[in-house]
Amino acid sequence: MSAEWLRREALALPEAEERETWGEATFRVRGRIFLMFGADRTHASVKASLDDQAALLEMAPGTFSASAYTGRFGWVSVRLAGVEAGLMQRLVVAAWRRTAPRRLVAAYDSGAGPVQPRSRR
Repeated sequence: MSAEWLRREALALPEAEERETWGEATFRVRGRIFLMFGADRTHASVKASLDDQAALLEMAPGTFSASAYTGRFGWVSVRLAGVEAGLMQRLVVAAWRRTAPRRLVAAYDSGAGPVQPRSRR
């Protein structure tokens, strides 16, 4: 799997944007990070639950590991050369869903267009 493929998949999600932070490419939805590349782009870190993290580490310890600093929150480091594209796509969508506002996720699930932000009064 290539970093460019992963980048395209992440940016295809509603309201996803790429922003450089800490010298790395991060992918965000409404300002919150759900995916980021390592410096050499051979690894990526993806937001996951602690249960998903444990299952991935057990399933393929050569491909998945707890992310530095954020692993205690469920983030998983993924060696891109070792992961199948379908699994990585599911992980990225799950990370986006975990990070995006509920209304945006509901609109995505329903196939509706972009969600209009609520006006604040």
